[in-house]
Amino acid sequence: MDLAFTPEELKFRADIRAWVRENLPADISKKVHNALRLSRDDMQRWAKILGKKGWLGHNWPTEFGGPGWNAVQKHLFEEECALAGAPRVVPFGPVMVAPVIMAFGTPEQQKRFLPGIASGEVWWSQGYSEPGSGSDLASLKTRAERKGDKYIVNGQKTWTTLGQYGEWMFNLVRTSNEGKPQTGISFLVLDMKSPGVTVRPIRLLDGECEVNEVFFDNVEVPVENLIGEENKGWTYAKHLLSHERTNIADVNRAKRELERLKRIARTEGVYDEPRFRDQIALLEVDIVALEMLVLRVLSAEKSGKNSLDIAGLLKIRGSEIQQRYSELMMLAAGPYSLPLIHEAMEAGWQGDATAGALGGFPGGEVANAPLASTYFNMRKTTIYGGSNEVQRNIVAQVVLG
Repeated sequence: MDLAFTPEELKFRADIRAWVRENLPADISKKVHNALRLSRDDMQRWAKILGKKGWLGHNWPTEFGGPGWNAVQKHLFEEECALAGAPRVVPFGPVMVAPVIMAFGTPEQQKRFLPGIASGEVWWSQGYSEPGSGSDLASLKTRAERKGDKYIVNGQKTWTTLGQYGEWMFNLVRTSNEGKPQTGISFLVLDMKSPGVTVRPIRLLDGECEVNEVFFDNVEVPVENLIGEENKGWTYAKHLLSHERTNIADVNRAKRELERLKRIARTEGVYDEPRFRDQIALLEVDIVALEMLVLRVLSAEKSGKNSLDIAGLLKIRGSEIQQRYSELMMLAAGPYSLPLIHEAMEAGWQGDATAGALGGFPGGEVANAPLASTYFNMRKTTIYGGSNEVQRNIVAQVVLG
């Protein structure tokens, strides 16, 4: 196993770094580096820049319009984007539903849906979790009843991330109650502008409405919007969730946020405190270990071997690391991590010129302002995408049999 990058891969990294530096809008990068709120326009603006280059679907094969990069090139692209302060690509379209459509959709469905995903023009949402069906997703109750050439959908989804922006949605729906719960589920895509679809934002502890409830009241969905076979949706969902769990690990963002943690610790005067430095060092070791695990997978893929089936393990470690760096940032800033007034933050009142006069942050470190909200938000990472308790059971079954 060789974890060193080749000269060709290093040149590829340099080329990506130069392109990102030239094309990433400075105002978006500043927001990302300082954890300020990204608007829908911010996220979609970057998505369209990538789409124009043909890189929004950077993990797509050439036959579907992707660059056809290998696993190492994909990793280097993601790393350079993260370190430059690019927003995370909203994954629901290019990372999650697109591979399902490529693998199980008809040629007509591929021609219909993939171009809008690749360009960044169409915003997709995910309809999986329900009020009583989260980690136990097989117990979902949203019903799709076939009547002629349409499905009539009734039910509710919840925790729909950024669903208030959604234009299309991929859903797991129940089409049969016979046999095991998993065998009666289908994979359906629907237009969120359809009559009977209601989106209700949920306000979270950090004051944001990042997630939503979505209600379906006799929503008519054409039969041609069924992906794959009826009652085989559980198979397609597992295919998708492997992409989601690997994406949650997000080692590249962890590397960027580690540097932000160090920056905040220096600003607040705790970087040289031995016990705090120990915690930073332990976190950095774990991030390096996670990166090595990712590189092992990439090395296996590159050599043509079967890649390690460790999506669950990546999800466990990645999500726990996200919680740790958000907690350490808040501990570094102390009481200065608490204020959360978006209008004030976006007006720049934490800047060096005003910080002292307003009793603001030492050094005017803008990155301190949303730390408490980031901490609250990161509590979810060990739950969504399959709770870590469930993932540990899956990993144990794989290892122990």
